[in-house]
Amino acid sequence: MTESAGFLAAASTYPGAVTLAVFALSLVLFISGWLAPEITGLLAVALLVSFGVLEPQQAVQGFGTPALITLMGLFALSAGLFRSGGVDRLRALVGSEVIRTPRRMIMLLVAVVSPLSGFIPNTPIVATLLPVLENWCQRRGISPSKVMLPLSFAVVIGGTITLLGTSTNLLASDVSRQLGYGAINLFDFTPIGLPLWLMGALYMVLVGDRLLPDRGQDDNLMASMTRQGYFTDVLIPPGSELVGQSLHNSRLQRRFDVDVLELHRETQSFSAPLADLTLQAGDRMLLRCRREDLLRLQQEHTITLAPVWVKPGEHPGEMPSGQTMRLVEVLLPAGSSIAGSSVRELRFRQRYNATLVAVRRGREVIRDLLGRVVLHAGDVLLIQAPIDTIRGLQNRNDLVLLDELEKDLPTTSRKGVALVISALVILLPMLGLLDLMASVLLGVVLMVITGCLRAGEVQRAIRWDVILLLGSIFCFSVAMQNTGLAKGMAVDLLQSLQGWPAYGVLMAVFLLAQLFTETLTNGATVVLLMPIATELAKGLGLPPLAFIYAIIFAASLSFLTPIGYQCNLMVMGPGRYRFYDMTRYGAPLTIALTLVTPWLICRHFGL
Repeated sequence: MTESAGFLAAASTYPGAVTLAVFALSLVLFISGWLAPEITGLLAVALLVSFGVLEPQQAVQGFGTPALITLMGLFALSAGLFRSGGVDRLRALVGSEVIRTPRRMIMLLVAVVSPLSGFIPNTPIVATLLPVLENWCQRRGISPSKVMLPLSFAVVIGGTITLLGTSTNLLASDVSRQLGYGAINLFDFTPIGLPLWLMGALYMVLVGDRLLPDRGQDDNLMASMTRQGYFTDVLIPPGSELVGQSLHNSRLQRRFDVDVLELHRETQSFSAPLADLTLQAGDRMLLRCRREDLLRLQQEHTITLAPVWVKPGEHPGEMPSGQTMRLVEVLLPAGSSIAGSSVRELRFRQRYNATLVAVRRGREVIRDLLGRVVLHAGDVLLIQAPIDTIRGLQNRNDLVLLDELEKDLPTTSRKGVALVISALVILLPMLGLLDLMASVLLGVVLMVITGCLRAGEVQRAIRWDVILLLGSIFCFSVAMQNTGLAKGMAVDLLQSLQGWPAYGVLMAVFLLAQLFTETLTNGATVVLLMPIATELAKGLGLPPLAFIYAIIFAASLSFLTPIGYQCNLMVMGPGRYRFYDMTRYGAPLTIALTLVTPWLICRHFGL
């Protein structure tokens, strides 16, 4: 191998130069967020084919891998488990009155929730437990910032216990098979994952609580907006007592704590001072007011919440009659289909039968006219909607309900069936009686047949953004090998690491993979670095599978930035965290993992 051409020689060829250019463009798009990650992946496929680096069959072979099909089945399987009530006992345990302190809650998360995430995709677990944890924090007067990051860290580190824990693990298994080292079995790296889980659990219970900020218990969107006032759009309906009056003479500001910040009338816009402006029916105003005042003015038909878009002939602000309305918080998770669009473009009112009242991004409450707000992943929205509409939100992937509605939901009778099916899906491959992909797909079919999951819900349960991303970025692994870039980079690394002990080389590979993970995506780290790492292993005479494991764990254990893992991003809003909060909390654990994981891999392979 040492006689092979290096990285610069491979990069100077036409295919190598094109591959590097496409990767550089993808890197910029991944980091900047200008395009959604899955769209960036599809662009990379198109460019590599267009410039002749890959044949079409090579570029899209990632979409037909067993791991991707297995992951699609896992999304549907977990949806059946959650929606049939299969995890009701877990929700009840997390929200139990017995758990009284943040430390005890963290102990429960790492002891129960974390191992469960080794068998169920972690994103649904976080989405299901977020409202339970918020409710528990409100009852106990505890800041959500004391438990939300531990929830994310617990499911992330638990995902390294088995092959099913994360989509990254499944993708790595496919890359390993494609490289000629065989697919990874369900419990192959469990002997390494279990000690790491135990170390992470001890850290979170004994040390981590001291590094978590205390943002205050009542600093949620609804409470802070009640205290500071809503910033929301309203309309003056026909028949309102405000019609024909000026703000100065109306009771809007005499009896209520209301500030009118802007007024829009057809194509005209007015800003302060507005006291002497005569109000007309159909005027649209941006108000700051307390929640109680807003509800009172609505009840008296003085104002109505303004829709983002009004159909011709539709009464502005009209809501279905005879329906119980409720204010709830919802979260835009990573990969939400509506992230990146403005509220007006989405026709939010018509799409969800709900009125957007306020938006919080991090600790900032958006004060612009809400129709112009571009929604981002991690945003927390305060919406008003009929209770039936809110129930329906629990079945959508683009919004996560942050308020519990257990009392409003019908009792389920299929939880036992769902639990048995899920257990068989794991047991049959473990006993060697059935292939993992076949077992998962059969489990999905049984979920539908037994009524745990409706056929129409299967497609909605699949995270298509994840599937498109993982399937498309697989092309980088193929291109790195075909162009000789993987071997060339391995040659250069070999010259630098020649003579190092196995532990030192594995640590260097682990650190490089962590850097990629925190700046790119987990999947991109796997497909880019695994070909290089395995070539390096061969040159050093070390087991390539040891280096594959190092990449897997480094790509899965992301604890420094919210962009490194989607679960981390999901808890940032509900926990009211700042960016550096996660870095401070995750840095000691990351350092410990960097030291311990290569050592465990060396012990596992006898190096």
